[in-house]
Amino acid sequence: MQELIQTKKILDDEKKQVILEILADKYCKQILHNTLEKPKSAMEISAEKKIPISTVYRRLQTLYDAKLLSISGSINQDGKKYFLYKSKVKSISLHCDLEVTSMEIVPNTPSVN
Repeated sequence: MQELIQTKKILDDEKKQVILEILADKYCKQILHNTLEKPKSAMEISAEKKIPISTVYRRLQTLYDAKLLSISGSINQDGKKYFLYKSKVKSISLHCDLEVTSMEIVPNTPSVN
């Protein structure tokens, strides 16, 4: 069975610029990759990728502001709030010919079995 891949073209130049800056940042890419399969807490991301926790929080905010990351919250048994972060993108493709930059995003959708 062939899977139909839906892509989303990015047309706004400001949004393209933000995404290009994110792709140039190694921590942002590591966080997106690390949260591709399942939501993770900032502490999990920090420990698994060996990124300082303050850096993780700054990059999480950047990714969330760019609408590339989703946040879900919950309360643990101690009554403490915690947040889980998950990548909203599976891949980003871009083509640049020095005049026009075109960009497409493949959303990170749950796999259906």
